[in-house]
Amino acid sequence: MLRVFVYGTLKPGQVNYDRYCGDRILQALPAQVRGRLFHLSLGYPGMTSGDAWVQGYLLQFADESALLALDRLEDYQPQRPEAHNEYQRREAEVFGQDGRSLGFAWAYFMTPQKIQEYDGKWIASGVWHLEF
Repeated sequence: MLRVFVYGTLKPGQVNYDRYCGDRILQALPAQVRGRLFHLSLGYPGMTSGDAWVQGYLLQFADESALLALDRLEDYQPQRPEAHNEYQRREAEVFGQDGRSLGFAWAYFMTPQKIQEYDGKWIASGVWHLEF
C-alpha cells in the first residue's frame, strides 16, 4: 500500500485530484504534518520543514504504481541533484486531526531556496485553497 500526504492541488476537490488520484484511492483522511506552508507565485503551494501544522489529506493507494505519476507532476526525480528538482519527496510523520500519529507517508517538500525563488507567501493557517 502507498501512503502520500497531500496539501495542495492533489487534495480531494482540487484541480489535480481526479486526474492523479480519483479512482486509485482506497481512503482519503483529513490529516496534518509538521511544516510551513507557502502559496507560490506559480499558483500552487509548497511546504518546507518547520514546527507549524500543515493541513491536508493522507491518501492511501492500493499499490505504489501511482508514485511515478505523482513524481512527474511534482517534478521530482530521485536520481537528479536536489537543486534540479522542484520538490523533494521524503517520508514525514502524519497526524490525525486529534493529534494522534497515523504513521509515516510520503510528502513533497520544497527547499527554502525554491520557496524564495517562487516568491512564496507563508500561509499561517496551514490550509491552502486554489483561490489564493
